[in-house]
Amino acid sequence: MQHRTIGDTTVSAVGLGAMPLSIEHRPDEQRAIATVHAALDAGITLIDTADSYHWHADEVGHNELLIARALARYGGDTSGVLIATKGGRGRPGDGSWTVNGAPEHLKHAAEASAKRLGVDAIGLYQLHKPDPAVPWAESVGALRELLDAGTIRAAGISNVTTAQIRQAHAILGAGLVSVQNQYSPAVRDSEPQLRLSTELGLAFLPWSPLGGISRSSLDGPSGPTSMGTTFHRVAAEHGVSPQQIALAWLLARSPVVIPVPGASRPASITDSAHAAQLRLSEAELTRLDHALPN
Repeated sequence: MQHRTIGDTTVSAVGLGAMPLSIEHRPDEQRAIATVHAALDAGITLIDTADSYHWHADEVGHNELLIARALARYGGDTSGVLIATKGGRGRPGDGSWTVNGAPEHLKHAAEASAKRLGVDAIGLYQLHKPDPAVPWAESVGALRELLDAGTIRAAGISNVTTAQIRQAHAILGAGLVSVQNQYSPAVRDSEPQLRLSTELGLAFLPWSPLGGISRSSLDGPSGPTSMGTTFHRVAAEHGVSPQQIALAWLLARSPVVIPVPGASRPASITDSAHAAQLRLSEAELTRLDHALPN
């Protein structure tokens, strides 16, 4: 497994997005824990979760608790695993997502996440989404307070603009270590945020990184999967999955990129982890840069 850095922490170049293990169409707990263990076996040391990764309204923190149980039951050393969780979103249980960036909510949410994860301080705590009803500086200020209190060791922001990145960086300084936006073969709107993250030395964690190659867990089991794209053709030339090509392409975009593909089966995350070893030629990268999924 190749490695990259988030702040002063070294992590695997590919992480595990744990959301599919807890939301709609989730696997049973045995398979979910087996998926986490397969990620660890493959050398993955970054697991991305959130307090809002759950299905029903009365199970806030389902994914965090699941990750904590999976780590406790793992037979190997997990001391080097970074758990990155998020706060600021909610799920009423009807399939929708809400947002709450109020400072008091974020501070209480972080404290609750730390308890569920069984840690004294959260390794990376990310503001899940800007709340249009709350001034951005106030939401980010809550992260500053959490850092100062020692509740979290590092802060990240998600679903943000370049202006929001700059403002958060001014408030948090070295405490801000990551940006998590949607970015994939199909969705490249966050190219400016990726360039700014590279400039500032912030880790850039693409969520739903396989968009255009595989359906997202948010799409449900009947969602479309693209076929016959340039990513598929390059995959056939290498004898690997299109998912590996998509992740290898993302890793080549910038040294700060750390994709966090979701998985609900051990085989899926094992395959994704192999992308960290895959090297694409300049010619292949150019083909993929100009490719648009069908």
